Amino acid sequence: MVTNTKTNIYKATHKTRQPLNHEIRDQVIPILSHLLADTSDLYFQVKEAHWNVKGENFIALHKLFDDVADDITEYIDEIAERIAQLGGQVHGTLQHASRSSRLPTYPESITTGHDHVDAVSKALAQFSDNARQGIDDTDEFGDPVTADMLTNITGGIDKWLWFIESHNL
Repeated sequence: MVTNTKTNIYKATHKTRQPLNHEIRDQVIPILSHLLADTSDLYFQVKEAHWNVKGENFIALHKLFDDVADDITEYIDEIAERIAQLGGQVHGTLQHASRSSRLPTYPESITTGHDHVDAVSKALAQFSDNARQGIDDTDEFGDPVTADMLTNITGGIDKWLWFIESHNL
């Protein structure tokens, strides 16, 4: 379970008629906020691969990474909008993502398709693991709508992980 002991920036702060009680929302918003940071970081890691991949299978990987990034932008928006629906303040800046992401750091000097596939696969797998924990936690806290949203996002991420890591098998 994700908790933020330093500040209460992840509490429900905006008035809403959202029927989910305040205590549940205060538990769910931090989970979503950390996943938003992870998703934003994931987007830029995939774009890093898209921009810098060289060598064998260049065009296939270049296009694949771009398709993945396109889907991730939708996931970013879904997560951010769910935070807002629950009365939370969305923290979607690159600076916040950099401070809060739980994904592995992307290697900055790689260029081969094999290395980018490996790095992106690691990031996708970690995101999937983080999202699965979010599914379990939000379901346990009593927010099946958020759990369902995260289940759909995780299904998409798992599909992209399969597509990408198949290049290195």
